[in-house]
Formats: sequence, C-alpha cells, structure tokens
Amino acid sequence: MSQPSLAATLSLLLAMLLWASSFVALKIAFTAYHPMQVIFGRMLIASICFLPFIPSFLRIKWSLQDLRYLLLMAIFEPCLYFIFEAKALENTSASQAGMITAMLPLLVAVAAWAFLKERISRLTLIGFFIAICGAVLLSLAAEATSRSPAPLVGNLFELAAMICATGYTICLKHLSGRYSPLFLTAAQAFLGSIFFAFFLLPDEVGFPAHWVPGPGLAVIYLGTFITFGAYGLYNFGVSRIPANQAAAFVNLIPVFSVILGSLVLAEKLTIWQWLAVSLVFAGVFLSRHGGKKLQH
Repeated sequence: MSQPSLAATLSLLLAMLLWASSFVALKIAFTAYHPMQVIFGRMLIASICFLPFIPSFLRIKWSLQDLRYLLLMAIFEPCLYFIFEAKALENTSASQAGMITAMLPLLVAVAAWAFLKERISRLTLIGFFIAICGAVLLSLAAEATSRSPAPLVGNLFELAAMICATGYTICLKHLSGRYSPLFLTAAQAFLGSIFFAFFLLPDEVGFPAHWVPGPGLAVIYLGTFITFGAYGLYNFGVSRIPANQAAAFVNLIPVFSVILGSLVLAEKLTIWQWLAVSLVFAGVFLSRHGGKKLQH
C-alpha cells in the first residue's frame, strides 16, 4: 500500500470511529439542550478551532465558479444533514441511526457513477436494493422506548441525512482537487455557524441559559473531535482516493455505533433487528465485490 493510500486509510478509520461516537454524544447533549443549540454550539466551537488558519485561507486563489459547489456542499452538510440527524436522534436510538449509515456507501457509489463517471457494478445495484430492505426491516422491527419514541420516523430522517451526505461527498470530491481538506472543512464550519445561528432566534430556542456539565462537554466534544477532527480526516481521505472507496469505510460506523451505544447508553437490539442488520451488511458486502462494471 502506497504512503498516500495508507495515510488515507488511517485517516478514514479514525474518522469513522469518531463519527460513530457522535451519535452517543448527540444523545447525551440532547438531554439538556435543544437540538438547534447543540448543532450551533458544535459549529461555533469548530469555527473557533479554525481561526488560527484564517491567514493561510486568505492566500488561497479560488474560482467564482467553485462558489456554487462550496455553498452546495455546506447546504448538504452540515446544514440539511444536521437538521435531519437531529430529528432522527430525537426519535430513534443511536444504534439504529448508526445502522442506517450503512446505506451511505451505496448511495455514494450510485451518485459517483452518475456525476463523477466512476464505474459501478450490477452487484452494487443489487446490494443497494438488499441494504434498503434491511434498513426498512430494521425500522419496522424497532420497538418504541424512552430513548427511541418513534424509531420508524427517526430512521427515515436518518436516511434523509444519508442522502444529504451523498450530495456532500460528491461536491467535496469535485472540489478536493483544487482546495485543501482543511479549507473545505473550515468552510463547512463557518457557513454552518451562520446558518444555524438563525435557528436560535425563536424564543422557545434561544441561547442556553445554563451550563450542564455532561451535555455541555458533549457539545464541546462534537465541535472539536467531530466537526473539526472527523470531518477534516474524512475530507483528507476523500481527496486521496475515489469517492466510492472512501464512502465504503462508512460501513464501519454501524459496528462502532452499536458497540458504543451498548457500552455507554445500554441500548439493545431485538433478534429481528439483528436480522435486519445482517441484511444491510449483506447488501453492502455484495455491492463491494465483483460484477461487470456499468459505464455511461
């Protein structure tokens, strides 16, 4: 394995572990703060982390033609993505939300074939269908609990978040040849802070009135380790290898999220849900192996 590939692989592995932990951190943060307060907080904290790099960003020669892709990237993620993910985690468990992320590699593979001309196999399309069936079964077999009051609704919101993540990855890959991963991650944070600041204006949301240690530290963790760290690592990985290969690492998030959800939040899956999980992974595995490539 070449040095760039090894660096990309290690970066993506660490990014997936961090992202899996974000589901747990969000559930903890939501126990004391409004979801929009949490998302704005993580965006603001990440933006503060990028302040020392602003002088280097000002030296970047960027094209006006790329502005639409930068804005579209930020609209997909963090803007729409975090809205859908917040609604998802209000209604479903961290473990189930993590399982739905297994759909992302397949969504990205199809989108990369359509927009980036990356090749895709027929087995990928078959795997896509099987994984969808598994995700649907996972949702239908879910039982309402205090931590997941409406799992079907929550899982649908998480699927919408994955569609946004797909659009984000395609825009990111388009831009990564001309801009550094650090700059692209900072653009997400700054634009996300401006976007989510408007969600604090309603009286029922506003700025947090009190500091609650556990949830407050979870927000700081989300801003530093996830928005600043994990996104930076993922953006670096996408800049070094094809988009569909980078997205395949997302398959690890469900594994990490179930383990972390069980250890930290004591979440459990039913037998039918484990069957659904198996279907999702079977679909993902099938999509990654063999088959004649389809081209435009």
